[in-house]
Amino acid sequence: MTPKQLLSVVESALLSPLPPSPYQRVELMHAIRSSLPSLQSLLSYPPPKSSDRAQIQSKEVRLPNSPPILLDDQDVQIALKLSDDLHLNEIDCVRLIVSANQEWGLMGREPLEILRLATGLWYTERRDLLTALYTLLRAVVLDQGLEADVVSDIQKYLENLIKNGLRQRLISLIKELNREEPAGLGGPHSERYVLDSRGALVVRQAVVSRERLILGHCLVLSILIVRISPKDVKDMFLIYKDSTSELSGNSDTIKRQITFSLLFSLVIAFVSDALSAAPDKASVLSQDASFRHEFHEIVMAAGNDPTVEGFVGTIRLAWAVHLMLIQDTLTGRDAISSASSSDLGYLQSCLEVVFSKNVFQFILDEILKSAAYENDDEDISYMYNAYLHKLITCFLSHPIARDKVKESKERAMSMLSPYRLVGSHDFSHDSNQTSQSSESGPLPFVSLLEFVSGIYQKEPELLSGNDVLWTFVNFAGEDHTNFQTLVAFLNMLSTLASSQEGAAKVFELLQGKVFRSVGWSTLFDSLSIYDEKFKQSLQTAGAMLPELPEGDAKALVSYLKVLQKVVENGNPLERNNWFPDIEPLFKLLGYENVPPYLKGALRNAITTFVHVSPVLKDTVWSYLEQYDLPVVVGSHVGKSAQPMAAQVYDMQFELNEIEARREQYPSTISFLNLLNALISEERDLSDRGRRFIGIFRFIYDHVFRPFPQRAYADPCEKWELVVACLQHFHMMLSRYDISEEDIDGVIDQSQLSTLTQSSLQMQLPILELLKDFMSGKSVFRNIMSILLPGVNTIITERANQVYGKLLEKAVQLSLEIIILVLEKDLLLSDFWRPLYQPLDVILSQDHNQIVALLEYVRYDFQPQIQQCSVKIMSTLSSRMVGLVQLLLKSNAASCLIEDYAACLELRSEDSQVIENTSDDPGVLILQLLIDNISRPAPNITHLLLKFDLDSPIEHSVLQPKFHYSCLKVILEILEKLSKPDVNMLLHEFGFQLLYKLCVDPLTCDPTMDLLSSKKYQFFVKHLDTIGVAPLPKRKNNQALRVSSLHQRAWLLKLLAIELHVGDVNKSTHLETSRSILAHLFGQETFENGFDHPISHLSSPQDGVEHAGAQTVGKSKVLELLEVVQFRSPDTNTKLSEIVSNTKYDLLAEDVVCNPTTSGKSGVHYYSERGDRLIDLASFRDKLWQKFNAVYPHLSNIGSEAELYEAKETIQQLLRWGWKNNKNVEEQAAQLHMLNAWSQLVEISASRRISSLGHQSELLYQILIAALTASASPDCSLKMAFLLCQVALTCMAKLRDERFLFPGGFSSDNQACLDIIMVKQLPNAACNSILFRLILAILRQESSEALRRRQYALLLSYFQYCQHMLDPDIPSIVLQFLLLDEQEGEDLGLQKINQEQAELARANFSILRKEAQSILDLVIKDATHGSELGKMISLYVLDAMICVDHDRFFLGQLQSRGFLRSCLTNISSLSYQDGVHSRDSMRRAQTLEAELALLLRISHNYGKCGAQVIFSMGALEHIASCKAVNFFQGSLRRVDTRNQRDVSGDINKQRMIVTPILRLVFSLLSLVDTSEFYEVKNKVVREVIDFVKGHRSLFDHVLREDVSQADELVMEQINLVVGILSKVWPYEESDESGFVQGLFCLMHALFSRDCETLSSAQSVRSVENRRKTELNSFRICFSLSSYLYFLVTKKSFRLQVSDMPPDYNAAVSLQQPTLSLLGSFLTSLTNALERAAEEKSLLLNRIRDINEVSRQEVDEIINMYAQQVYVSSSDNIQKRRYIAMVEMCHVVGNRDQLITILLPLVEHVLNVFLSHFQDSSLASDPPRSLKTITYGATSGPAQDISLLCGNLISTLERLELLSEDKIGHNLKLFRRLVTSLKEMTIQKLSS
Repeated sequence: MTPKQLLSVVESALLSPLPPSPYQRVELMHAIRSSLPSLQSLLSYPPPKSSDRAQIQSKEVRLPNSPPILLDDQDVQIALKLSDDLHLNEIDCVRLIVSANQEWGLMGREPLEILRLATGLWYTERRDLLTALYTLLRAVVLDQGLEADVVSDIQKYLENLIKNGLRQRLISLIKELNREEPAGLGGPHSERYVLDSRGALVVRQAVVSRERLILGHCLVLSILIVRISPKDVKDMFLIYKDSTSELSGNSDTIKRQITFSLLFSLVIAFVSDALSAAPDKASVLSQDASFRHEFHEIVMAAGNDPTVEGFVGTIRLAWAVHLMLIQDTLTGRDAISSASSSDLGYLQSCLEVVFSKNVFQFILDEILKSAAYENDDEDISYMYNAYLHKLITCFLSHPIARDKVKESKERAMSMLSPYRLVGSHDFSHDSNQTSQSSESGPLPFVSLLEFVSGIYQKEPELLSGNDVLWTFVNFAGEDHTNFQTLVAFLNMLSTLASSQEGAAKVFELLQGKVFRSVGWSTLFDSLSIYDEKFKQSLQTAGAMLPELPEGDAKALVSYLKVLQKVVENGNPLERNNWFPDIEPLFKLLGYENVPPYLKGALRNAITTFVHVSPVLKDTVWSYLEQYDLPVVVGSHVGKSAQPMAAQVYDMQFELNEIEARREQYPSTISFLNLLNALISEERDLSDRGRRFIGIFRFIYDHVFRPFPQRAYADPCEKWELVVACLQHFHMMLSRYDISEEDIDGVIDQSQLSTLTQSSLQMQLPILELLKDFMSGKSVFRNIMSILLPGVNTIITERANQVYGKLLEKAVQLSLEIIILVLEKDLLLSDFWRPLYQPLDVILSQDHNQIVALLEYVRYDFQPQIQQCSVKIMSTLSSRMVGLVQLLLKSNAASCLIEDYAACLELRSEDSQVIENTSDDPGVLILQLLIDNISRPAPNITHLLLKFDLDSPIEHSVLQPKFHYSCLKVILEILEKLSKPDVNMLLHEFGFQLLYKLCVDPLTCDPTMDLLSSKKYQFFVKHLDTIGVAPLPKRKNNQALRVSSLHQRAWLLKLLAIELHVGDVNKSTHLETSRSILAHLFGQETFENGFDHPISHLSSPQDGVEHAGAQTVGKSKVLELLEVVQFRSPDTNTKLSEIVSNTKYDLLAEDVVCNPTTSGKSGVHYYSERGDRLIDLASFRDKLWQKFNAVYPHLSNIGSEAELYEAKETIQQLLRWGWKNNKNVEEQAAQLHMLNAWSQLVEISASRRISSLGHQSELLYQILIAALTASASPDCSLKMAFLLCQVALTCMAKLRDERFLFPGGFSSDNQACLDIIMVKQLPNAACNSILFRLILAILRQESSEALRRRQYALLLSYFQYCQHMLDPDIPSIVLQFLLLDEQEGEDLGLQKINQEQAELARANFSILRKEAQSILDLVIKDATHGSELGKMISLYVLDAMICVDHDRFFLGQLQSRGFLRSCLTNISSLSYQDGVHSRDSMRRAQTLEAELALLLRISHNYGKCGAQVIFSMGALEHIASCKAVNFFQGSLRRVDTRNQRDVSGDINKQRMIVTPILRLVFSLLSLVDTSEFYEVKNKVVREVIDFVKGHRSLFDHVLREDVSQADELVMEQINLVVGILSKVWPYEESDESGFVQGLFCLMHALFSRDCETLSSAQSVRSVENRRKTELNSFRICFSLSSYLYFLVTKKSFRLQVSDMPPDYNAAVSLQQPTLSLLGSFLTSLTNALERAAEEKSLLLNRIRDINEVSRQEVDEIINMYAQQVYVSSSDNIQKRRYIAMVEMCHVVGNRDQLITILLPLVEHVLNVFLSHFQDSSLASDPPRSLKTITYGATSGPAQDISLLCGNLISTLERLELLSEDKIGHNLKLFRRLVTSLKEMTIQKLSS
């Protein structure tokens, strides 16, 4: 196992906030066992070897478990250089180069860069191993909450390692690595720099020093696992002395921390070894008397170096404590008393040296107060402090030490004079600096007290139960004779009061009578006494204020520190009553003779009372106004608006004249901190900070503006002052907002040339700050002066200076202030220009400012600073178009890329959960990248992800392994997906980022090429990991559950994008698409291309309940659907269910539901995912505001019960808000994943699934799953909507797939019927679909929008079930095809029809079971729904009528009165208003659906259905339809309207006029032919009345130009002619002129030959010409029927030929003639012969399709195909299939034409026959009253002979028609032709 893998396993198991899972525990133990050899021989590597060097030089190397590697000259040089630089075996160096190539990609890199990368990789491996060891040691030593058995198992392994020499290895490594040789710091010729894991250049010595420090920390922890041996102690001490000798004059922090690790290793060794001794288990070190002697001699040996002596003195103290602890054991064990006496002598001499050299002061100054100690690892620092605590406790508990302490106390009391004072100007307020009578420094007793303070300052919890320490406190607090010891004692008390327990004890100590002269009364009495003394002096004329004694001032400062700590850490319930009168604390603030450091202590103590209670806060305000120095800048400090009179001595004077001269600023710092604390507690924000303008101006003008120019004795004070100022500015910007009234006010102020007193009163701090920043004034400049030194300088000072943390705080506040300004400046910049500009404009004036701000992302000491830098980057990137160019020009881009990647990587390795996502630097970086994707190129995303900025972004070739960038880190994060509970948002937004990159037009191609490459294979990698993994439980980790859903959603969207736009012409994308489909839909992979199936799903055949359950293993796509099938958490809980008190319930409802509560000032906000959540903090504040406004008495005394109830109510509401937020997030996440799943399925089904085998079964499985899920009670409405959309897509694909070319088709094994048969699912599967669809429609929670989609799916299903054979191919074609192929097979037309009938019966049976519920729902939607809902509901009823049996549904619709309501709707529908609006169009569509339903009833039930409709007065309702009447009138105005209106009317004619004509025509089926011509027939009369009522409509249709008519007009002409031909002969008069209209139509159609008829418009396609020809002959058939009726029933006779034209006669009086009919018969014969021939030819071609050549096939396709279905790559089988199907379509069309032409010819023949049978034809003109005679110029005999001659030739052609070609029985037809031929011959002969 590699070190990297070991570290990953260890950290995931031990550093996770959750306990390790059983799998993690097994993995951890396995990793430890596997790595034991590496840990045992820690950092021990094979040395160089001559044979290996020779092998390298031969340029061929064989690594273990790998083939031979060939090297070039450069590789050899680099490997040998690595070996020389690192003292490493040459073969291992080659391995390093190979690993570096895998990690980084070395192609194209310089040799030096490769060397540094390989070296960096080696050091990274070492660091990983050391970090893993440290983590294991830490897990055992520190209590991390791990299970005991896990810790025990790890401890056993570590104990064995340590016992086998690991500790000795640690000690030797610390020493060896410090040598300047290749194996250590590096030799003189070694490369000084390495490239670390993020590609940054670092010094090798710094890397090695860090290794030594980790080794030192491991050494410290190892001592607490296995006790140390004497030899190890001596070895460590010698290395320790060597290490301390390097510290003289050296400020290297790392070296000091290494020394501290050795120091505390020895301290811990001595203390822990002695403390672990027991009667049955002796101390290891105490057993060896010779060791004690030797070590004592070594440790007591004096040295010349004072630094070394000081550090050795610390070891002497620890050695003394060790001797104390083991003394009793030795005394009892040693028989020879001389041994114990010598040990006692060792102890005495050791203590003597410790006290004489004052070791306590050295530890305090050089260790505890050093920056190295402050900035060391937190866990290690805790261990150091803990053992210092044990050290001092053991020291103070031993009698010998106590005697020594008592002796030193007495010496201090005698030496220190109570009357000795120091000059006030030389006095430092630092309590650690005391005046001593001796010149050697502080006395040991004072140092001991301060040493105790230093120990417990960081870890106050160590004070708990420490009786020894409190005993020492009682001893040290007695009989102080001087202020130095008193100050030291009080300082110790202030430290001891740092915990709640300690604060209580200290309060009791000083409250009682434990000490005679030390107590609270002393403090408050002294303050009052001095106040009285100063007052008396002021009242005495000419008297000077007496000077406050320095000792008293110092004592008061120490008292006040104790007071501050006691109040600060005291119990909140008790401390309110501890100090009832705090007025004395204020009394000395106004006197100028009081030292500033005392005023600082007073104010610091006062500040702690501000937070105790609101009452005390108000008290502090009032006393402050009364006693403290004023701020004379126009407004005074307090809350009152009354200005105070100016005084000579004010804060400004004290700052500039007193403190500035001393270069110490305690008073001003405390003053600012006190005011900041008071202002932060203010809840009244109504004046927006105006009352604090005086304070603000003082800070702005006198404190912060000149701070860079001031001198500071203590640099810590400088940064304390800066931090206080910045905190004030931060409060002003964050607490107060901009309002509209500020805009005009600011403009007016900008016109003022000077600052007057009145204008000051009108100023607002927030506006003044914004003006400063937006004009680049002093605050802006000073803040930038803090930031401009750069992040590297700040890091150095933070690590090496005591004031480092203060500087860090100042930087953080500065960045936060800049963010606050950036949030507000745009609100005002448009109004303030040109005087003030947005901050980004000000910053861009100096590019260094922007670079400095953005580089703070490198600052990894404090995550908040990194967050601020990222937020600034986010804002600037949205404002500055040229930001990337600016960074490139400043040479900061490459560093910034690495810094962002490092920050992201560091965050991903963190093991702590960050609750607030806005504080997560990783999330902020990913959000920055996502937000910038769509911005103009090049943008920040392109830069940070390392796109090629020198060429078009879309041409970039991403190389994350070559460049260290965020892209590399993100891909590694998503590859590992480690620590999901910590990094869940990184994983989620990482997937989102990649998705956004894949949909962006610029980044799409590079990103998708990268992700689909073999290196990553990203798209399918996680389907098995996160795709179908179980969801985390809601009660365990709801946040992880939500994020997991979002992760899956983005992953599925990524897959969908790849399938949708992936370029399959590229092999990588082709393989990726195959792999995705293989993972989604089955487990088998593609072998030979897309045409091979990847899974085998059996056909569903078990019926409704079990259909679809026969798959061999469930596909991933169905498992993914199962992931989201859970009940959504409820987000609709009413507040009345939460709040028991109704009076609060309504108020809470108002706060939550008020629409004004969204946005920045409201209770709602939108999360980074876009979810609308409740801001709990704002919600709490708004609730309190609302409650206090409505119930103001809540704050009154006596309303405690009601106040308590309000608090409880608010807590309940906050809990509800928190839970509601979580539920809203989970609901949105569930919907998001389902939406992604639906996209993936729809894209797969639409674009890619055709490449799979068994696609029908796959689609069926998905369809069934979607319907089942949507019918589930756990499925929400929104989810059902998405699932229904998926089902619609699958159903549509199933319908399309029926007639597609079958993938396995070949000419050898495929019968014609197999090809033209549809690929339909078995009946059981169809029934299963319908059953589940009905369940889905009848789901409890539904909506009209959802049902509309479900109805569409139902309609699609019925259409799918309608035909098992291609409906465009008539049965006669099928019979022809089946003659030879199906004789011996079971499958035939009869069986197909039988299955079709069974499916229809099963569908009806399923519908009937739920008929009542279904009909209730559909009729409700059809009656009360929207227009769209009505329309589709009507079509559903139409479809149900189609499958009806026994008139069940007809009876239901009748009984419910629905049909009558439809007729009523038809009669009442009007389009007068908004005729061309969308609503009008939808009403027209609804009317069309109603008419279609009535027509379906008439058609489906025959005369019964028509009778039902007619009996309800259908014709009357239709006749009264206002819409039809409107369009009838609009036809007259068609020429006066614009084209758009005309087209709209044409659409509505199609939707209204044509369906009405169809319905009227269908009602004529009620009358039998025998009854049709009865005068009193009711149906005929009503139809005639309808025709008369719509005369203009009928007349308009008859006048249409047939040659220019489209399909719609042709159908209308056919319907009108059909209606008139059936009823109009019954009408006696022809006032309407319809007869002449029909005659004109006859002339127009009969006179055109068949060629003209079949090619009416040359531009039409072949298919359209066929349709036009068919429609024309249908009209001719209706006209011939009408003519036939006139001739046979009404004795109408036609003239033989036309008379000469009479130009005075009207054109409309023309009539058809026999000559016209003769020519028309010739045209019909031509058409019939041509259709029969074409049909016969095509049938033969179809039969021989397998023998047709490719060229002929292509000609057929080009001739007959409506669209081009083939491409050049399609094989001959597919081409033949397409050609065959297209020819079948044409054959069907020709057969339809023949079916119409035969009866049409018969009608014409019968007309001739009737005329020839009339004997008067030859001699007289027609005698019918209907006939108009014109007179003739030629005799009838001549015309008749000419007619008969032409007729005979036509009849002879008709006799020759072949039944085989025609496809119909012609027996009766031929008889009629023969009869007419004989009669014609007779006429001709006569």
